[in-house]
Amino acid sequence: RAEGSGCSEPLRSRQTPHTQTERIRGDTSSRWTQTPRMPEQSNDYRVVVFGAGGVGKSSLVLRFVKGTFRDTYIPTVEDTYRQVISCDKSVCTLQITDTTGSHQFPAMQRLSISKGHAFILVYSITSRQSLEELKPIYQQVLAIKGSVESIPIMLVGNKSDETAQREVETKEGEAQATAWKCAFMETSAKMNSNVKELFQELLALEKKRDMSLSIDGKRSGKQKRADKLKGKCSVM
Repeated sequence: RAEGSGCSEPLRSRQTPHTQTERIRGDTSSRWTQTPRMPEQSNDYRVVVFGAGGVGKSSLVLRFVKGTFRDTYIPTVEDTYRQVISCDKSVCTLQITDTTGSHQFPAMQRLSISKGHAFILVYSITSRQSLEELKPIYQQVLAIKGSVESIPIMLVGNKSDETAQREVETKEGEAQATAWKCAFMETSAKMNSNVKELFQELLALEKKRDMSLSIDGKRSGKQKRADKLKGKCSVM
């Protein structure tokens, strides 16, 4: 069943002039009926979100695709969302897979890694243990993909608004990202801080395709700056 903003509607996807978001699978705790997984599309760009339970993976994804935030914690088995983005002067589908924070589904984890084009590794700045739990996941990405140098990976320290409970300093997250040869960012799904920027940066790391969150003729900030350097202007 598709999700709308703030309510659920039967078998209908929500579409705006510039984005289209669709929920493909629900977690086992959801009251909605699960529908069969849609067939793979050749123009899908698959982003997989990993992290321990409770670090805010689902909150980040929901904040990005729907602009909402939920205070209650509902364990996820696997949710997949799709959103239309611009890709190589055309359009393609950004497919975001929100994985389980449990270690009970290793086969699902391996499958997600093998199919993924880019990865977001999320920990909570209030839990050093959540950063430690990302290390075997990173090693598995490395083992399955063979190399991570050409794969967009973002290490994300979520819950940056909870400064009083911070256990992982920003410089520690940066150091870990440097060791893993990946990008780093701190976010707050609750305060909507750096959420859109996270996905913008992840798409910018993809060298094989020219992708951005803007579609239907809207130019990304990078494209606008390039046009200015060429002495051109954009008609609004």
